[in-house]
Amino acid sequence: MGNRFQVKDRFADGAQYIDGRLRPGTSGRSHTVVDPATGEEVLTYELAGPADVDEAVAAAKRAFPAWSAATPGERSDALHRLAAVLAEQAEDFAYAESLQCGKPLKLTTGFDVPGTIDNTAFFAGAARHLQGQAAGEYSGDHTSYVRREAIGVVGSIAPWNYPLQMAAWKILPAVAAGNTIVLKPAELTPLTSLMFAQAAQEAGIPDGVINIVTGAGRDAGEHLVGHPDVVMTSFTGSTAVGKRVAEIATATVKRLHLELGGKAPFVVFDDADVEAAAHGAIAASLINTGQDCTAATRAYVQRPLYEAFTARVAELMETVRLGDPFAPTTDLGPLVSHAQRDRVAAFVDRARAYATVVTGGEIPGGDLAEGAYYRPTLITGAAQDSEVVQSEIFGPVLVALPFDTDDEGLALANDTPYGLAASAWTRDLYRAGRATRELKAGCVWVNDHIPIISEMPHGGYKASGFGKDMSSYSFEEYTQVKHVMYDNTAVAAKDWHRTIFGDR
Repeated sequence: MGNRFQVKDRFADGAQYIDGRLRPGTSGRSHTVVDPATGEEVLTYELAGPADVDEAVAAAKRAFPAWSAATPGERSDALHRLAAVLAEQAEDFAYAESLQCGKPLKLTTGFDVPGTIDNTAFFAGAARHLQGQAAGEYSGDHTSYVRREAIGVVGSIAPWNYPLQMAAWKILPAVAAGNTIVLKPAELTPLTSLMFAQAAQEAGIPDGVINIVTGAGRDAGEHLVGHPDVVMTSFTGSTAVGKRVAEIATATVKRLHLELGGKAPFVVFDDADVEAAAHGAIAASLINTGQDCTAATRAYVQRPLYEAFTARVAELMETVRLGDPFAPTTDLGPLVSHAQRDRVAAFVDRARAYATVVTGGEIPGGDLAEGAYYRPTLITGAAQDSEVVQSEIFGPVLVALPFDTDDEGLALANDTPYGLAASAWTRDLYRAGRATRELKAGCVWVNDHIPIISEMPHGGYKASGFGKDMSSYSFEEYTQVKHVMYDNTAVAAKDWHRTIFGDR
């Protein structure tokens, strides 16, 4: 697989995809994609600047009239073909995603790529169900109905932690609804976004419908968000950057969709299955090396189970195998970059002053020394208001805290600015019901944590943003609702005209 997928050859013409072709950027600056497992160069490319964004938006604007006029069936057929192309190229997509992100190949082959194919198949079907309210005579003298219409050119920005899936989450509902799009992936991880656009062209989606500009946030990103011909911005990333995106978008009265940070609580009640909860906590805190906005980061454990839970989590963490992302035995790969690894390590090092690092908390040496690896880490003894409890670390770090009453556990779980995801672990139906009602998060799992499906919406509460990815709910972000009203009376002088012609 690695021998027949040559990154430098594939992107020799550049890492911008505008109006159906690859081309170099014009910012005058370059960026190097680095394999985080080895520190070796994967691809050096020219970054996009404002002029490239202008060309991409112009291409999307030109493509919009024809694409939005295509029938739902035609758009659906194109997305079905795209799903088939993605399936044919699944190995290349998995390899490229692992190479640029450091994800274990078993994660990209078992989660990222099949999830993206499934998303594509879902939106292929959903494209034919853009329905409004049924027609009816609500005023008595008129027939009303609701149209859902495409809104125009969408400018989206995707993060580096799930480059392929986030590109799909941005692109698919937009184009299924008849919009065209300019996507800016993170400059660290552009490969699979570009490949996705190329696959769309192979599937027969017209040039200009999907465009990719790969540049820095302050150059390409801010220019895209503020562009007058972009009618909507969808951004996934940190809450801090999301605030800046909102500031720029608001100045031009754009529609805005934000999926921001998370600090997901993992609430274990005293009747929970400790073994199940411990395994769930390991999987949910370490998936994608903890670089997941929905990852379990704060385990609140009712006091009778706290000691057993933390002991078992520590034991299980020590069995997790770090290694080459392309080795079948590897459980955990590196973080996306050495800078991100050092950021995570700094959080843990500062925590040593006020908490206990039970296991992990170190950069491994030996064969892994050149990569951006960090050992799975469990921290106990931290206060609720401490940095590791309140701030998004975005690494393989779990903090465990005890609680006494159910009221206390749920209150602590809600006590952060974030509200993207949460889970409750209990055998009690009524406890589970209360937790799902009271946990302030866009997704709440019971006796599990992490699984998502295309049919269900993904999005947050509070500082985790607003709007939904995936599911039919996402069309609410990417369509304009229009009320159409027909007079049924054929009467020239309507009764309501008396408000103007009252004396005649």
